[in-house]
Amino acid sequence: MRVILDTNIFLSATLVRGSVPDKLYESWRKGRYLLISSEQQIDEIKTVLRRPFFRDRVKPWEAGLLINHIRQMAELLNALPDLEVSKDPKDNFLLAMAQVSGAEYLVTGDKRDLLAMEKFGPTRIVTAKAMADLLA
Repeated sequence: MRVILDTNIFLSATLVRGSVPDKLYESWRKGRYLLISSEQQIDEIKTVLRRPFFRDRVKPWEAGLLINHIRQMAELLNALPDLEVSKDPKDNFLLAMAQVSGAEYLVTGDKRDLLAMEKFGPTRIVTAKAMADLLA
């Protein structure tokens, strides 16, 4: 199964151990699904983790470990098309990843924009809980 985790899922996983996003992250690390990511997403994760809120809560080695895991274990996409689909332009790269990779699922906590879409092409857009239920 090919899955994209929105950056907010990675960030939630780093903040709250044992949470549903953390369980999804650990499921991926155990090989339960293939994670799709990109350098653009890695850059976004690094940028957000440098904000004071996260710097105060996530140790530098934890942030580095997350980035290393993604780089070493995920399928990284190189060239993403420019899309203008989402109401939030910052989400378009996730939809481009879905389009290029043929991912079955895009997992997000973004209720207002991405989850409201429900699908993008063949990719279902689901909550972390819905994805955890699918993996159970």
